Amino acid sequence: MISPEILEGPQKITWCTGCGNFGILAALKKVVTELDEPLHNYVLTSGIGCSGKIPHYIGGMNSYHTLHGRPIPIATGIHLANTDLKVIVHTGDGDCLAEGLGHFIHAARRNVNISVFIHNNGVNGLTKGQFSPSSPRGYVSKTSPPPPGSPMDPVNPAAQAITAGATFVARGFSGDQKQLVDLMKQAIDHKGFAVLDILQPCVTWNRQLTWKFYNEHTYSLQENGHDITDKSQALEKAMENGDRYPIGVFYQVEKIDLASGLAMPSIGVLKDHTTNLKDVQQIIDDMML
Repeated sequence: MISPEILEGPQKITWCTGCGNFGILAALKKVVTELDEPLHNYVLTSGIGCSGKIPHYIGGMNSYHTLHGRPIPIATGIHLANTDLKVIVHTGDGDCLAEGLGHFIHAARRNVNISVFIHNNGVNGLTKGQFSPSSPRGYVSKTSPPPPGSPMDPVNPAAQAITAGATFVARGFSGDQKQLVDLMKQAIDHKGFAVLDILQPCVTWNRQLTWKFYNEHTYSLQENGHDITDKSQALEKAMENGDRYPIGVFYQVEKIDLASGLAMPSIGVLKDHTTNLKDVQQIIDDMML
Protein backbone atom coordinates (compact mmCIF):
# COMPACT_ATOMS: atom_id res chain seq x y z
CA MET A 1 0.00 0.00 0.00
CA ILE A 2 1.45 3.36 -1.08
CA SER A 3 0.66 5.99 1.55
CA PRO A 4 0.59 9.77 1.05
CA GLU A 5 3.47 10.06 3.53
CA ILE A 6 5.74 8.02 1.26
CA LEU A 7 5.04 10.44 -1.60
CA GLU A 8 6.04 13.56 0.34
CA GLY A 9 8.76 15.23 -1.71
CA PRO A 10 12.29 15.77 -0.40
CA GLN A 11 12.32 19.47 -1.37
CA LYS A 12 10.17 22.48 -0.51
CA ILE A 13 7.73 23.39 -3.29
CA THR A 14 8.56 26.78 -4.78
CA TRP A 15 5.78 27.10 -7.36
CA CYS A 16 3.78 30.30 -7.14
CA THR A 17 0.67 30.18 -4.95
CA GLY A 18 -2.26 29.18 -7.15
CA CYS A 19 -0.09 27.57 -9.86
CA GLY A 20 -1.83 24.89 -11.93
CA ASN A 21 1.11 22.56 -11.30
CA PHE A 22 -0.22 21.87 -7.79
CA GLY A 23 -3.26 20.16 -9.33
CA ILE A 24 -1.04 18.04 -11.59
CA LEU A 25 1.15 16.96 -8.68
CA ALA A 26 -1.90 16.11 -6.55
CA ALA A 27 -3.41 14.07 -9.39
CA LEU A 28 -0.14 12.17 -9.94
CA LYS A 29 0.08 11.27 -6.25
CA LYS A 30 -3.51 10.03 -6.27
CA VAL A 31 -2.88 7.94 -9.39
CA VAL A 32 0.13 6.09 -7.99
CA THR A 33 -1.72 5.32 -4.76
CA GLU A 34 -4.68 3.88 -6.68
CA LEU A 35 -2.98 1.90 -9.46
CA ASP A 36 -1.92 -1.65 -8.66
CA GLU A 37 1.77 -1.03 -9.34
CA PRO A 38 4.75 -1.05 -6.95
CA LEU A 39 6.24 2.39 -6.51
CA HIS A 40 9.70 1.23 -7.63
CA ASN A 41 8.25 0.30 -11.03
CA TYR A 42 7.65 3.97 -11.88
CA VAL A 43 10.24 6.26 -13.43
CA LEU A 44 9.69 9.99 -13.96
CA THR A 45 11.69 12.09 -16.39
CA SER A 46 11.38 15.86 -16.69
CA GLY A 47 12.93 18.72 -18.58
CA ILE A 48 13.56 22.38 -17.81
CA GLY A 49 10.81 24.69 -16.59
CA CYS A 50 8.33 24.81 -13.73
CA SER A 51 7.11 21.34 -14.77
CA GLY A 52 10.64 20.00 -14.46
CA LYS A 53 10.49 20.24 -10.65
CA ILE A 54 7.94 17.41 -10.37
CA PRO A 55 10.62 14.77 -9.53
CA HIS A 56 11.84 17.02 -6.68
CA TYR A 57 8.36 17.36 -5.20
CA ILE A 58 7.33 13.71 -5.01
CA GLY A 59 9.05 11.10 -2.89
CA GLY A 60 9.78 7.41 -3.26
CA MET A 61 9.92 7.35 -7.06
CA ASN A 62 12.79 6.81 -9.47
CA SER A 63 13.35 9.99 -11.47
CA TYR A 64 15.68 11.72 -13.90
CA HIS A 65 15.71 15.52 -14.30
CA THR A 66 17.11 16.02 -17.81
CA LEU A 67 18.20 18.82 -20.14
CA HIS A 68 15.88 21.29 -21.85
CA GLY A 69 13.66 19.49 -24.38
CA ARG A 70 15.24 16.10 -23.73
CA PRO A 71 13.01 14.16 -21.27
CA ILE A 72 11.36 12.11 -24.06
CA PRO A 73 14.56 10.55 -25.54
CA ILE A 74 15.82 9.83 -22.01
CA ALA A 75 12.48 8.18 -21.21
CA THR A 76 12.72 6.16 -24.43
CA GLY A 77 16.11 4.80 -23.41
CA ILE A 78 14.89 3.92 -19.93
CA HIS A 79 11.88 2.11 -21.37
CA LEU A 80 13.89 0.12 -23.91
CA ALA A 81 16.42 -0.90 -21.25
CA ASN A 82 13.67 -2.16 -18.95
CA THR A 83 10.25 -2.53 -20.57
CA ASP A 84 8.76 -3.66 -17.24
CA LEU A 85 8.85 -0.07 -15.94
CA LYS A 86 6.10 2.56 -16.13
CA VAL A 87 7.90 5.59 -17.59
CA ILE A 88 6.18 8.97 -17.25
CA VAL A 89 7.47 12.19 -18.80
CA HIS A 90 6.61 15.53 -17.20
CA THR A 91 7.35 18.37 -19.60
CA GLY A 92 6.15 21.91 -20.19
CA ASP A 93 4.96 23.59 -23.37
CA GLY A 94 8.20 25.57 -23.54
CA ASP A 95 10.22 22.40 -23.00
CA CYS A 96 8.34 19.87 -25.12
CA LEU A 97 7.01 22.04 -27.96
CA ALA A 98 10.14 24.09 -28.67
CA GLU A 99 13.52 22.30 -28.41
CA GLY A 100 11.75 19.03 -27.66
CA LEU A 101 9.24 19.08 -30.54
CA GLY A 102 11.34 16.88 -32.83
CA HIS A 103 11.70 14.27 -30.09
CA PHE A 104 7.95 14.47 -29.39
CA ILE A 105 6.97 13.87 -33.02
CA HIS A 106 9.37 10.97 -33.60
CA ALA A 107 8.48 9.25 -30.33
CA ALA A 108 4.84 9.43 -31.43
CA ARG A 109 5.77 8.05 -34.87
CA ARG A 110 7.65 5.18 -33.22
CA ASN A 111 4.82 4.56 -30.74
CA VAL A 112 7.20 4.35 -27.79
CA ASN A 113 5.42 2.84 -24.78
CA ILE A 114 5.74 5.85 -22.46
CA SER A 115 3.32 8.46 -21.09
CA VAL A 116 3.93 12.15 -21.75
CA PHE A 117 2.19 14.68 -19.49
CA ILE A 118 2.51 18.19 -20.92
CA HIS A 119 2.10 21.00 -18.37
CA ASN A 120 0.61 23.51 -20.79
CA ASN A 121 0.21 27.05 -19.46
CA GLY A 122 0.83 28.91 -22.72
CA VAL A 123 3.83 30.82 -21.41
CA ASN A 124 7.49 30.40 -20.43
CA GLY A 125 6.82 30.87 -16.73
CA LEU A 126 10.18 29.95 -15.21
CA THR A 127 12.07 32.47 -17.37
CA LYS A 128 9.67 35.30 -16.48
CA GLY A 129 6.78 35.21 -18.90
CA GLN A 130 8.01 35.16 -22.50
CA PHE A 131 5.54 33.71 -25.01
CA SER A 132 5.90 29.96 -25.51
CA PRO A 133 5.17 27.74 -28.53
CA SER A 134 1.60 27.28 -27.24
CA SER A 135 0.86 30.97 -26.59
CA PRO A 136 -2.05 32.28 -28.69
CA ARG A 137 -1.21 34.54 -31.64
CA GLY A 138 -1.09 38.10 -30.35
CA TYR A 139 -0.18 37.11 -26.80
CA VAL A 140 1.50 40.09 -25.14
CA SER A 141 4.54 39.63 -22.90
CA LYS A 142 7.63 41.64 -21.97
CA THR A 143 9.45 40.22 -24.99
CA SER A 144 6.45 40.47 -27.36
CA PRO A 145 4.86 43.89 -26.83
CA PRO A 146 1.85 45.06 -28.88
CA PRO A 147 1.60 45.23 -31.75
CA PRO A 148 1.64 42.39 -32.74
CA GLY A 149 2.37 40.40 -29.56
CA SER A 150 3.28 36.79 -30.32
CA PRO A 151 3.61 36.90 -34.13
CA MET A 152 2.70 33.27 -34.89
CA ASP A 153 0.04 30.63 -34.38
CA PRO A 154 0.57 28.26 -31.45
CA VAL A 155 1.65 24.63 -31.60
CA ASN A 156 -1.28 22.31 -30.95
CA PRO A 157 0.18 19.33 -29.05
CA ALA A 158 -2.94 17.15 -29.33
CA ALA A 159 -3.17 17.65 -33.09
CA GLN A 160 0.59 17.15 -33.50
CA ALA A 161 0.42 13.89 -31.54
CA ILE A 162 -2.51 12.52 -33.55
CA THR A 163 -0.97 13.29 -36.94
CA ALA A 164 2.46 12.00 -35.85
CA GLY A 165 1.12 8.59 -34.85
CA ALA A 166 0.48 8.62 -31.09
CA THR A 167 -1.98 5.90 -30.11
CA PHE A 168 -3.44 7.64 -27.04
CA VAL A 169 -4.11 11.37 -27.08
CA ALA A 170 -6.06 13.25 -24.44
CA ARG A 171 -6.40 16.68 -22.88
CA GLY A 172 -7.12 17.46 -19.25
CA PHE A 173 -7.46 20.49 -17.00
CA SER A 174 -5.59 20.78 -13.72
CA GLY A 175 -8.71 22.26 -12.12
CA ASP A 176 -10.73 19.10 -12.79
CA GLN A 177 -9.05 16.59 -10.48
CA LYS A 178 -11.52 13.74 -10.99
CA GLN A 179 -11.14 13.73 -14.76
CA LEU A 180 -7.38 14.41 -14.65
CA VAL A 181 -6.76 11.40 -12.40
CA ASP A 182 -8.80 9.21 -14.74
CA LEU A 183 -6.94 10.46 -17.82
CA MET A 184 -3.55 9.90 -16.18
CA LYS A 185 -4.53 6.32 -15.31
CA GLN A 186 -5.66 5.63 -18.87
CA ALA A 187 -2.43 7.09 -20.29
CA ILE A 188 -0.22 5.03 -17.97
CA ASP A 189 -2.17 1.82 -18.65
CA HIS A 190 -2.10 2.32 -22.44
CA LYS A 191 0.50 0.30 -24.36
CA GLY A 192 2.00 2.79 -26.78
CA PHE A 193 2.82 6.48 -26.96
CA ALA A 194 0.32 8.24 -24.68
CA VAL A 195 0.05 12.03 -24.66
CA LEU A 196 -1.91 13.99 -22.05
CA ASP A 197 -1.99 17.73 -22.74
CA ILE A 198 -2.83 19.34 -19.38
CA LEU A 199 -4.22 22.89 -19.43
CA GLN A 200 -2.95 24.71 -16.37
CA PRO A 201 -2.95 28.42 -15.55
CA CYS A 202 0.20 30.39 -14.83
CA VAL A 203 -1.17 32.82 -12.24
CA THR A 204 1.92 35.04 -12.27
CA TRP A 205 2.48 35.70 -15.96
CA ASN A 206 -0.45 34.57 -18.10
CA ARG A 207 -3.41 36.92 -17.64
CA GLN A 208 -5.31 35.39 -20.57
CA LEU A 209 -5.44 31.63 -19.92
CA THR A 210 -6.70 31.85 -16.34
CA TRP A 211 -8.66 29.55 -14.00
CA LYS A 212 -11.81 31.51 -14.85
CA PHE A 213 -11.14 31.24 -18.58
CA TYR A 214 -10.70 27.46 -18.53
CA ASN A 215 -13.68 26.93 -16.23
CA GLU A 216 -15.85 28.81 -18.70
CA HIS A 217 -14.34 27.56 -21.98
CA THR A 218 -13.82 23.80 -21.53
CA TYR A 219 -16.27 20.97 -22.17
CA SER A 220 -16.16 17.17 -21.99
CA LEU A 221 -15.63 15.18 -25.18
CA GLN A 222 -16.97 11.99 -23.67
CA GLU A 223 -20.21 13.65 -22.60
CA ASN A 224 -20.81 14.71 -26.21
CA GLY A 225 -20.63 11.32 -27.95
CA HIS A 226 -17.08 11.48 -29.34
CA ASP A 227 -15.70 8.36 -31.13
CA ILE A 228 -12.12 7.92 -29.86
CA THR A 229 -11.28 5.45 -32.65
CA ASP A 230 -12.08 7.91 -35.46
CA LYS A 231 -8.80 9.63 -36.33
CA SER A 232 -10.38 12.30 -38.55
CA GLN A 233 -12.92 13.20 -35.89
CA ALA A 234 -10.21 13.22 -33.23
CA LEU A 235 -8.08 15.63 -35.27
CA GLU A 236 -11.08 17.87 -35.93
CA LYS A 237 -11.80 18.06 -32.20
CA ALA A 238 -8.15 18.67 -31.36
CA MET A 239 -8.17 21.68 -33.71
CA GLU A 240 -11.23 23.12 -31.95
CA ASN A 241 -9.47 25.72 -29.83
CA GLY A 242 -10.11 29.33 -28.95
CA ASP A 243 -13.55 29.86 -27.49
CA ARG A 244 -14.08 26.18 -26.69
CA TYR A 245 -11.46 23.72 -25.46
CA PRO A 246 -12.60 20.07 -25.51
CA ILE A 247 -11.11 17.95 -22.73
CA GLY A 248 -11.09 14.17 -22.46
CA VAL A 249 -9.78 11.40 -24.73
CA PHE A 250 -9.42 12.46 -28.37
CA TYR A 251 -7.97 9.26 -29.80
CA GLN A 252 -7.08 5.74 -28.70
CA VAL A 253 -6.16 2.73 -30.82
CA GLU A 254 -4.01 -0.38 -30.50
CA LYS A 255 -0.85 -0.58 -32.60
CA ILE A 256 2.49 -2.36 -32.30
CA ASP A 257 4.82 -0.38 -30.04
CA LEU A 258 8.51 0.33 -30.66
CA ALA A 259 9.96 -2.33 -28.34
CA SER A 260 7.75 -5.04 -29.87
CA GLY A 261 9.16 -4.25 -33.31
CA LEU A 262 12.84 -4.30 -32.33
CA ALA A 263 15.26 -7.20 -31.94
CA MET A 264 14.99 -7.19 -28.16
CA PRO A 265 16.01 -10.08 -25.88
CA SER A 266 13.41 -12.83 -26.11
CA ILE A 267 13.87 -13.61 -22.41
CA GLY A 268 14.33 -10.91 -19.79
CA VAL A 269 14.99 -7.22 -20.41
CA LEU A 270 17.78 -5.34 -22.14
CA LYS A 271 19.37 -4.17 -18.87
CA ASP A 272 20.08 -7.81 -17.98
CA HIS A 273 21.32 -8.79 -21.43
CA THR A 274 25.01 -9.61 -21.94
CA THR A 275 26.72 -9.56 -25.33
CA ASN A 276 29.43 -11.97 -26.38
CA LEU A 277 32.18 -9.65 -27.63
CA LYS A 278 33.62 -12.40 -29.83
CA ASP A 279 30.32 -12.51 -31.71
CA VAL A 280 30.45 -8.74 -32.19
CA GLN A 281 34.01 -8.93 -33.45
CA GLN A 282 33.01 -11.67 -35.90
CA ILE A 283 30.29 -9.41 -37.33
CA ILE A 284 32.86 -6.59 -37.74
CA ASP A 285 35.34 -8.97 -39.40
CA ASP A 286 32.67 -10.23 -41.80
CA MET A 287 31.87 -6.66 -42.82
CA MET A 288 35.52 -6.02 -43.65
CA LEU A 289 35.66 -8.83 -46.19
